[in-house]
Amino acid sequence: MPSDATASWLSPEPPDTRRRQLRQRLASKKILVAPGADNGMTARLIEAAGFPAVYMTGSGVANSLTGKPDVGLLTLTETAMTARFIVQATGVPVICDADDGYGNAINLIRTVQEFEAAGASALQIEDQVSPKRCGSIAGKDVIPAEDMIGKIQAALDARGRGPLEERMLVIARTDARGPHDLDEAIRRGRLYAAAGADMVFPDALLSVEEYARFAAEVPGPKMFNMGGYAKTRTTPKLPIGDVERMGYGLVIFPLASIRAGVRAQIDFLAGLRAHGTSHEIEHIATLDRHPVENWYDFSGIGTVRALEARYLDPEKITARYAASEGYQPPLSAE
Repeated sequence: MPSDATASWLSPEPPDTRRRQLRQRLASKKILVAPGADNGMTARLIEAAGFPAVYMTGSGVANSLTGKPDVGLLTLTETAMTARFIVQATGVPVICDADDGYGNAINLIRTVQEFEAAGASALQIEDQVSPKRCGSIAGKDVIPAEDMIGKIQAALDARGRGPLEERMLVIARTDARGPHDLDEAIRRGRLYAAAGADMVFPDALLSVEEYARFAAEVPGPKMFNMGGYAKTRTTPKLPIGDVERMGYGLVIFPLASIRAGVRAQIDFLAGLRAHGTSHEIEHIATLDRHPVENWYDFSGIGTVRALEARYLDPEKITARYAASEGYQPPLSAE
């Protein structure tokens, strides 16, 4: 029988199973915490840390792929491709940020189909005017609520026709608080829930009181963004238990682990620039018994070696390794 590691390569957890798991978890009323990932490796780390779901962050993907701010620079093709990599790297539900859906309700039909084909468990769409921007930044605007309702209905109609528990969830986000006020965000939240959205997401509310009022006045499952991308925050940071008690079923930390990784890269590169090879040697010494001490094994070469032993000519592959120099992944590594 294949090990867990080789099994994940051979047959990742099917999308319908993950969607069912996500729906069951949300129905349990126990809050679901999903850190953000911008690529397959970060998604693997989130799963390995014990989180039951991954959030594919639109901001994080935009920042990492383009090296620029989240101001609507990515296309459907780029984000759907990233979603596919993340889904294939993990076995947990993946909640995907699809920005404004990359067009109107008609364009959104293809967006839903592409993300569904990628294996997404949930798709988040927002009511911003294109080109959109990160929700916590001023200067955004929103489309008419009626247009967003049409997009929600198109998304619901475009997803698969299987049993409800195996269909991709549609999350409707409203950015109305910034350009309008809380009352308008609540009005839209209620309309989007009534239109059939599986979950409503009020982004960039300004206080604990605003989040509490939204939760109390908008029916159905709700999502909370534990953003805070700047030291001086416009949105509150709250204990997860408090968010759960308000009535939110899903909380995301979109950029937290990504920013931590970038900080580590900045610090390391400064040392490398200043001290050269000796800095990397000193850094490697600090990795003793850390999971990334041997990057080859950490990134999965042992699993590849096990798959080679399973499916390729054992004598030829053993001879090929023996006849070449370089790191020799142990046959038993997984």
